[in-house]
Amino acid sequence: MKDREEFIKKLGSNIRKIRLDRNLSVEKLSLESGLAYSQISRVELGKRNPTAFTLYKISNSLKCSPTDFFDGIHGFQSNQMQDSYEP
Repeated sequence: MKDREEFIKKLGSNIRKIRLDRNLSVEKLSLESGLAYSQISRVELGKRNPTAFTLYKISNSLKCSPTDFFDGIHGFQSNQMQDSYEP
C-alpha cells in the first residue's frame, strides 16, 4: 500500500513539475485538457490515481509524452521504453 501511495504522489509531482515548466496554471490545463480543475489538482497532489486516458489528455495538453510523467519512479526512465523496443 505504501509503494502505491508513493508512486501516485511521485506521478502527480512529476505532472505538476512539467505543468509549471510550461508556465501553465491548473485552470489553463483544465481548459485545454477538458478535465475538471479539481481532478487535475487531486492528481497533482497524489490524492487520485489517474486513468490512462486522463494521463493521455494531460500529456496532450502539456505537449509531452505520458511516459515523461514516470521519470524517476522506481528507476523508470522514459527513454528506456524507446531504447528497448524492437518490433
